[in-house]
Amino acid sequence: MTPDAPKLTRRIMWVVLALSAVLLVVAYIGLTAGSAGGGPWAVIKSLRNDSDARLLHDIIWRLRLPRVLLAALLGATLSLGGMVFQGLLRNPLAEPYILGVSGGAAIGAIVGILLGLARFPGVWLTAFIGSLATLGVLFLMSAGRSFLRTNTLLLSGVMVNAFCAAVIMFLISMAQDSRLHNIIFWLMGDLAAATTDKVGILAATVVPCYVVIFSRSHAMNLMTLGSDMAHSMGVNIKYTTALLLVVTSLMVSATVSYCGLVGFVGLVIPHMLRLGLGPDHRVLAPACILGGGAFMVLCDVLARTLPAQGEIPVGVISAMIGAPLFIYLLRKSG
Repeated sequence: MTPDAPKLTRRIMWVVLALSAVLLVVAYIGLTAGSAGGGPWAVIKSLRNDSDARLLHDIIWRLRLPRVLLAALLGATLSLGGMVFQGLLRNPLAEPYILGVSGGAAIGAIVGILLGLARFPGVWLTAFIGSLATLGVLFLMSAGRSFLRTNTLLLSGVMVNAFCAAVIMFLISMAQDSRLHNIIFWLMGDLAAATTDKVGILAATVVPCYVVIFSRSHAMNLMTLGSDMAHSMGVNIKYTTALLLVVTSLMVSATVSYCGLVGFVGLVIPHMLRLGLGPDHRVLAPACILGGGAFMVLCDVLARTLPAQGEIPVGVISAMIGAPLFIYLLRKSG
């Protein structure tokens, strides 16, 4: 154990406690906010034994709670995925959505939906294949250059993302049935169909990925210092990079297959946390999980409460916040 290990452990604990408190507060707001009402004491009212309380109980615990948990998993996954891509490419503009990985997963998911496959494992598997195919295209486009060269992969990712958007529109135009509207709404980020079973399956898929990424957080720190330094410290760069990319694609494709295409979360949250907490991925990894979860729950609350009737796709809210920040970062890095 290094002399700084106790200090690092205390720092991680304080960050986890602080962001856990934020997530719990936002989650409580998510449980009490909605068109059905309830107010700040809705959770307590739902525990009473009368007819009105039973209806409120069903709304909160069967409808809102799974949706809050699904939003938290979605935000945590996309935020952590953005941290991995930004760390590997050493560029704050990198994230699964910008690089086209989410777009590839969306193409695979749409193909699975049009083929009539079950959401799990059928649509999830086709989404995972789509995300891996996108990664393969990115590496082919950067072949002959240095491994994971930042500018090459970032520009290639933007082009691949544009191509994925065109393919998605083509697939939607080929869908001549009632699934067309559902696909369009799902593409913008749809959490309305959240269920306890869906949350359980998604959690069982992505939580082990969180553990793998956190276990490689120190290796990511060394890799940001340069390939030579990381190699001299015993890091297998190609293995670690491939592992992190595959694990990230796995968890991102799982969330895309369930929640649709939600962008900019992986750009906004890791960048903001890095500015406040520093570049240590051992601290950033748990911070991204909790901070990303809180951010997406808040976005979902806004999506449910802003319109007088119905709701806004959660991906629209996240894009309205993330796109201006992306433009700012792009101008700053230019």
